[in-house]
Amino acid sequence: MRADALPRLKVMGVEYAHRSLPDGSDLYITRYGRPLAQLLLPANYWTDRDWSRSHRQRLSGSSTLYRIRTKEVQGHSRDIVLKWNRMGQDVPGATLADDLGTAEFNSPFEEFALTIELREARDGSSGRAFTHKPLAIYVPRERVDLDRLGRRPYKIEAKRDSHTEIELDMLRKYAVIYEWVKGVDAAQAHRQGRLAREDLLQLVSRVREDMKRKGFVVRDNKPEHIIVRTADGGGLMTDRRGRVLYATVDFELLERTPEQERAVRAAKRKAYLVRQAHRFEPHHGFPPNLSPASVLGVDYVYGQTETTHGALWVVGKDPELFDYFLPEKWRRTPRTKLSVTNEVYETTTKDNVHLVWRVSKVGEQADMDPFKTDERHILTHGYNSPFEEIALSMELSDKGIETIYPRAIYMTGDSSQMSAGLSDNRRYESHAGLTTPDGEPILRKGHDYVILWGYWNAPDEFLAVRDEALYEGVNALSCYREGLLDEQTYLRLMQETRDRLKRIGIEDLNLRGSHLLLSKDRAGRLVRDRDGLPTVRICNFELLARRGR
Repeated sequence: MRADALPRLKVMGVEYAHRSLPDGSDLYITRYGRPLAQLLLPANYWTDRDWSRSHRQRLSGSSTLYRIRTKEVQGHSRDIVLKWNRMGQDVPGATLADDLGTAEFNSPFEEFALTIELREARDGSSGRAFTHKPLAIYVPRERVDLDRLGRRPYKIEAKRDSHTEIELDMLRKYAVIYEWVKGVDAAQAHRQGRLAREDLLQLVSRVREDMKRKGFVVRDNKPEHIIVRTADGGGLMTDRRGRVLYATVDFELLERTPEQERAVRAAKRKAYLVRQAHRFEPHHGFPPNLSPASVLGVDYVYGQTETTHGALWVVGKDPELFDYFLPEKWRRTPRTKLSVTNEVYETTTKDNVHLVWRVSKVGEQADMDPFKTDERHILTHGYNSPFEEIALSMELSDKGIETIYPRAIYMTGDSSQMSAGLSDNRRYESHAGLTTPDGEPILRKGHDYVILWGYWNAPDEFLAVRDEALYEGVNALSCYREGLLDEQTYLRLMQETRDRLKRIGIEDLNLRGSHLLLSKDRAGRLVRDRDGLPTVRICNFELLARRGR
């Protein structure tokens, strides 16, 4: 098994090489585990029952964990720790200990994400955090009744809702696999006479403070979770300052401090805003599951969405932006419908990104009267594909006509059928020669396409410097209804927009006031240009057409 050839999946910021095993089990391998990928196949330590029983040692503690020696593969073997994850279960002692009263077991993906974050954290006093290395997550195919797993339905449902990139299966067991850390735990060192009781208490306190400075806390901070190295002469190994060297293990109750949680969320949003402002700058080193693509002159990062079996095109050249638009990040979040006639919604994603998403009407027959001249033109043209919409929005921007920002196109994995009398196949035919990097047509019948747009509150370049909303977007028709525009100004805006589009050879075949987005400042006043007219951004592209075509 070559880990570098496996499909990649990023969950909570951690990239895994995913191996679907022949028996239906799954293996998710971290970057630490990739050099050991062959050893991490379950047959080399667990599913061979005879080997497992004779080469494993049950470790102490309330959880089910083992130290196991793997089989030898190509002259190599390793000692690993396998621990069955307890997500969704009650925390033992939670009713007796204040520190555990609100504690919840991490899922395996949460545990690995936090452990790696802790390993990479730096502070000026305690240096690096040494932990055992998280290697892989093993998920056997067998499904077990919830009662036998000890999981509370409401707890496991909460875990499932919090996992946006992958769907947790409440009826399958999950094992986290770590590399074995040589040494003894601090409690054992105390029993051996290598660590006095006072020194043991000081070490536990020091570990707690070191973690806190890095932004973390372990609810069940125990001497058994601290590994120390023995030295000749009956003592323990120390650093240059004479302090006991240690590593920490067991992170099922590891969590960020509130301050660190706020800092992480702010940093993630900041990274998003900066990347959006530079999304068309060249990027190299795409991960195996993503590819650069160009459709109708627009650059995208393309990849499949593993959890929904769909596909995603993210505008720009930055592969790091791909994860922000995975459907799991925005399809289940609270949303507000913005139109009575179209499927248009406003939402804030799991990553605190404000978006507007709309289901494309590509492939639908427009509900228009063929005996009315203007409506006949719409029928003749048909609805634009999502790729045409984004290409047109980019073209308008390049030619000085401001628009909302296109972010991504998502194709659903599930399929549906439309009555022949309601369908319009022309876009499927005209786009037949346009394919994805893996050779599939970009437009496929029976799949819905969702276009994601940035929620307008400030230019991308401004937000990359200061995460601060300057404006509130409101369409021209709403402004008229609210009394912010009089009839004369409203009609003038509509005509000005027609004229500006005409000058660059484009026409909106169904121009409405709801297609023009105006901006209100913090005082609730409309932002105006030098001529005193409200500034306008085009926000609907489904029936834009090139004049004369």
